[in-house]
Amino acid sequence: MDKVIFVTLIISFAIALIASSCSSMEKKELTYKNPVFEPVIADPSIIKAKDGYVYAFGTEDDWGDQKGERLIPIVRSKDLVNWKYVGQAFDKKPDSKSAGSLWAPDIRYFNKKYYLYYSMSVWGDSNPGIGVAVSDVPEGPYKDQGKLFDSRSIGVGNSIDPCVFEDDDGRAYLFWGSFHGIFGIKLSDDRLSTIGDPFHIAGNDFEASYMIKRGKFYYYFGSRGTCCEGEKSGYNVAVGRSKSIKGPFVDKDGTDLLQGGGTLVLTGNFPNDKGKKLFAGPGHNAIIKDDNGTDWMVYHAVDIDNPLLPNGATRRPLMIDPIKWKNGWPVIDGLVPSNQTIPGPVFH
Repeated sequence: MDKVIFVTLIISFAIALIASSCSSMEKKELTYKNPVFEPVIADPSIIKAKDGYVYAFGTEDDWGDQKGERLIPIVRSKDLVNWKYVGQAFDKKPDSKSAGSLWAPDIRYFNKKYYLYYSMSVWGDSNPGIGVAVSDVPEGPYKDQGKLFDSRSIGVGNSIDPCVFEDDDGRAYLFWGSFHGIFGIKLSDDRLSTIGDPFHIAGNDFEASYMIKRGKFYYYFGSRGTCCEGEKSGYNVAVGRSKSIKGPFVDKDGTDLLQGGGTLVLTGNFPNDKGKKLFAGPGHNAIIKDDNGTDWMVYHAVDIDNPLLPNGATRRPLMIDPIKWKNGWPVIDGLVPSNQTIPGPVFH
């Protein structure tokens, strides 16, 4: 065989082998097993940022690594499965309240900036409030813009757990509340203040609000039960829907969320094949869509084998699971957190 032809054939074969190998790598399916980040990202909020990363923000916690309280920890990922801690949202705690911790953040992108809405409260606080901070980049640091309101000024008890929703017409609304009713209010055009009076959408069973729109319906997700009692935590997620942003929101059976309604989406305390419970208290969810159009619920839960942080606070690692839509309602397989290795999200 001519030497040139032989060399050409060898090179062609090598190129084909490399291409085949690359193709196989590209087709390799991403899998995951819960939890996807430890030790804790409680009350997660999530956003796909302009830099291509997905960022998750969590409640202030001391991770027990001698670095003290993280003032809203931030982690990021390309795929929702492999996460890296990148820092905290604030260099110092906002001074809109004399005392309190930063709870349940909600991150949004608007006007080429990142807006971080946060609660500031202590356990049993008679006057918690909600503030907002802004950054040019998702990882911060965030510059505090002050308090939107507190419980006394807005007239809603336990005013924590903010969630901002932008409607199709560009109007933005803030939803919030914790076991004193869930309320909504319109935000100003700059999203740094509120307009008008609150409207009531769900009863005293709920906190940890999250709102999406799918088709002609608005879907309200809220958490019920106890978030923070270690392995005894009874958190669960329920949903209602409405054709109006102001309600009425009803569950699958037609019961108003103001009257005790709520279709269960996710719960915990389930046994494995040895009769042992794995995860308790799944809740405080957010939702993100992957590049295949699948909605993913992002939430925290409690690993019953490792339920507490070193300081005694409930340890709530980050979890994800796909949402299936059946007859216009969101469904998580088995109504429980997945505990086996399953296919993961698709991000190109």
